[in-house]
Amino acid sequence: MEVQEALLNRRSIRKYKDQKISKENLDKILKAAMYAPSAMNLQAWRFIVIDDKEILVDTIKSISYAELLRQSAAAIIVCGDSSVEKNESWLLQNCSAAIQNILLSAHGLGIGSCWIAIHGMDDIYINTKAQFNLPDNIVPVSLISLGYPDEVVKTEERFNQDKIHFNKW
Repeated sequence: MEVQEALLNRRSIRKYKDQKISKENLDKILKAAMYAPSAMNLQAWRFIVIDDKEILVDTIKSISYAELLRQSAAAIIVCGDSSVEKNESWLLQNCSAAIQNILLSAHGLGIGSCWIAIHGMDDIYINTKAQFNLPDNIVPVSLISLGYPDEVVKTEERFNQDKIHFNKW
């Protein structure tokens, strides 16, 4: 799949087939995540892969709006290590770059995904840290659900020239 095509056609998928994702494909997705850019190349991201159905469903207790986990084959919690990257803004930006790579890598492998926010929502943040026994320095940023698509989400036109300014506002 050409990069530009992947960028324009990837959509959030919330319905999945009952089909396991191979360890090989999960490793490809995680490898892509770790090739994301990061400030000063600190690579402070950390990943929790959830491929146990019981844990996926149990995670809905921590992230109440993540019902799609009932159908997901797997999920990845993207975290940042604040002992490595002390600037929280950079930590969030670096993790976001890794998240985008996860989404695009999954799409390229024919795997659907959906970015589910954790950071910035106090209850969900606290619940996730508790459920997954995260140390104080590990900051959960988001959870990405993964599975083979059982829906087609139409691509809509998003390019809007009115949102672009050249050289000054």
